[in-house]
Amino acid sequence: MLFIHYPKCTTCQKAKKWLDEQNINYTERHIVEDNPTYDELKAWYLKSGLPLKRFFNTSGLLYKEMQLKDKLPSMSEEEQLQLLATNGMLVKRPLVIAEKAILVGFKEAEWKENL
Repeated sequence: MLFIHYPKCTTCQKAKKWLDEQNINYTERHIVEDNPTYDELKAWYLKSGLPLKRFFNTSGLLYKEMQLKDKLPSMSEEEQLQLLATNGMLVKRPLVIAEKAILVGFKEAEWKENL
């Protein structure tokens, strides 16, 4: 299982603590130092069944600075995936890439059910 996070993010810290408490093994990946690639994001998006917007860090400074709230609706999925692949700070975190599920953000009930 892959756990993609930003170490300074408090939600990511909570998620990591939860994984450790559940004794769930995972491989850590720093979302900024090792940003998800276009191909990874596309595969995860397709496997997740979630709307692509869920993969955006809508509360992030970069998202707001780039005024993506107004721009995303007119962008194609292809353009949105390309944009996500440019900077890890645009990607919602934490991300869990597990065999049976792709989890975006930390919702304990959802994680309990899927991990």
